[in-house]
Amino acid sequence: MRGMVLIVEDDTRIANWVKVYFERAGFTAEVTHDGESGLELARSLLPDLIILDLMLPRLDGVELCRILRRESDVPLIMLTAREAQDDRIIGLESGADDYIVKPFAPEEVIARADAVLRRVKGRVQHVLTHNNITLNETTRRATVDGEPVILSQAQIDLLSAFMRHPNQVLTRDQLIELAFNNDFEGFDRAIDNQIARLRKQIGQDRNRPIETVYGAGYRFVAEES
Repeated sequence: MRGMVLIVEDDTRIANWVKVYFERAGFTAEVTHDGESGLELARSLLPDLIILDLMLPRLDGVELCRILRRESDVPLIMLTAREAQDDRIIGLESGADDYIVKPFAPEEVIARADAVLRRVKGRVQHVLTHNNITLNETTRRATVDGEPVILSQAQIDLLSAFMRHPNQVLTRDQLIELAFNNDFEGFDRAIDNQIARLRKQIGQDRNRPIETVYGAGYRFVAEES
C-alpha cells in the first residue's frame, strides 16, 4: 500500500467517491464526516495524508487544520466549494499544503496528493531513538515499543530535550531553557506536572526512563547500545 489517507468530508457522496479513487490508486483510506471525529481519527490513525473539507459540522476545517498543524506536519489538502480567493488564502494560511476547489476530477486529487507526498518525502527527518522510545522531531510524533503515543506540544518539547541530553542531570531551569527557550508560563515547579504527564504517556509502569534526581532535577536514562 502507498499510505493511509484520512478523508474528512461531510458530503457522504463526495467522501465515498474520493475514498474509492484513493483505494484504486493503491492507498488505504478512512472516512469521517465532521471535524471533531476527524481530529480524533487523525490523532489515533496518524495518517500519511489528510483530505479536509473547509466547511464541516462540529469543528470547521480551518480550525481543525490549525489544530493539526500545531500537533504535526502531516500533509493536508483542503477541499471547498468556494471559489473566492480569500477562502483559498485562509485555507493555506491555516496550514494546508494544497487547496482544491469543487467540483474537481478525481485524477486531480490523486495527482495533487502525489505531489504533496513527494515534497514531504524530500524533507530531512530528525529522529531520536533511545531504549524503546522513538521521537521524530520533524513530524513531532513519538512511539513506544513501536506504538504511537499521543503527546501534547509541551510533552514533545520536553521529550526532545531529554532525548538530546541522555544520562545528564537537568535542572528545572535547564529544561525550561532547552524545551521552551524560556517561554514557559508558571513557576519552575510547574515543570514537575508536565514531566509527570509525560512519564504517564510514555509508559512509566513498564519502563522508567525519566528519573528524579532529588535536590538536582531529572535525568533521562538511556541504555548503552
